[in-house]
Amino acid sequence: MYRTLFWFLLPLVITELIFELGIQVINGGIARIPRPTETLAAYGIAWGLTSFLNGTVSQTRQMSMVLVHDRATFHTVLRCVAGFGGLHFVLLASLAFSPIGLWVIDVLHAVEPSLGSIVRRALGYLLPFPLIVGLTRFLSGLLLQIRRTDIVSYAMMTGISMSVVAVFVFLPTQTVQSDPILLPIIATYFGIITELAVIMYGYKRFVKRRLDQPSKVPQNFPPTVGSALNPSPLSLSYTLRFYWPLAVTIGIQGISRPIINLFVVRGAEGTEAMAVLTIVYTLAHLPYGWLNELKNLPTAFQQQDPSARFIRRFTVGCGLLSFVVMAVMFWTPIRFFLLSTLIGVDHEFAMHCTVPLIIFSFFPLAVTVRSYLHGIALRDHRTNIITPSGPARASAIIIVINVLMLFDLHGAICGVAALYSGFVVETIVVRWRMGKNTVSGNM
Repeated sequence: MYRTLFWFLLPLVITELIFELGIQVINGGIARIPRPTETLAAYGIAWGLTSFLNGTVSQTRQMSMVLVHDRATFHTVLRCVAGFGGLHFVLLASLAFSPIGLWVIDVLHAVEPSLGSIVRRALGYLLPFPLIVGLTRFLSGLLLQIRRTDIVSYAMMTGISMSVVAVFVFLPTQTVQSDPILLPIIATYFGIITELAVIMYGYKRFVKRRLDQPSKVPQNFPPTVGSALNPSPLSLSYTLRFYWPLAVTIGIQGISRPIINLFVVRGAEGTEAMAVLTIVYTLAHLPYGWLNELKNLPTAFQQQDPSARFIRRFTVGCGLLSFVVMAVMFWTPIRFFLLSTLIGVDHEFAMHCTVPLIIFSFFPLAVTVRSYLHGIALRDHRTNIITPSGPARASAIIIVINVLMLFDLHGAICGVAALYSGFVVETIVVRWRMGKNTVSGNM
């Protein structure tokens, strides 16, 4: 069983690592163009706001993995994906082109007008991105359902490869040199469009025919959602009830960065602190980001391991491995090699990254538990138990960062420490809610 879990997860882990390495290449490219600190700060703010929306639609992977079992359920869930993507397009447009964006970016973040203009322009370029991400994740969930993680891995690796190629191709061009914010935008689109193309090929090759066959509804589906006599009664309302807790929770998770950015950029040396956070977020996510994929295991292997006993032990081992790797990377001089040599920042900038990276090394301890609990909630269609964890996380972040900003600490340290407190509180709330509902049987 452990071998089966390993081979299911391995392509996703490799993909996540390559994805994070690709982001380092993009950051390295930004560090080598004119006005790197300004561009890193601008893209950090713009990407933080876009990630808030991307996060909500990215959960369509779990929705399609759990709910789609035939052509009718496919179309029902796809309508939800299209609706959310369109809504997020409108929200991004309001930030990029309306007075709302001027207030949120320039006034609320208290940035200089020149930096605010770059951020809003970046948001305008990223308008279609949430819809593309939603469709990509939706189709990839269908591939995970049949355990074709290799196709998902190939898609993401190809996408990242195209992003890296785009950095090297466009970095020396006059267009990028005169307008540096275009470099991460171009690289991002090259990657996601390529990934979508490969995912669509995998869907047509391995999934499409299966959806036209008689539906096989899993045993854990509630009787009102699927049965042998009526295999496709999945309603739009049930889909939304299943999805909205995921969207709200991941949306609040996604808005954590903009909340932290808001406080950090308004503090002393805010632009520099934002640039540090942009580097630290992506570098630290490299050794632990793949732990989020563990939540796919309970659904994918509910028949082979209904009690999740093997999955639970496997998850603990993955979390400990990630923690050890992060300790080696960030508690030793290796971090200076990564920051100064590979990414290309100067020594003083690398010193500002040191403490935030050490704090980040403890993230796997919280993320591992959270991923396992989310996976059980998805498998059992109990997504509503995770809903309170999102507001709890946001509240913890706001409280902690307000307290830390009272001390003479670098803004990046305050931001990462507040983020970690949010992770811990979120995990505790999910565990409490799951235990409470397990006992009461109300789910």
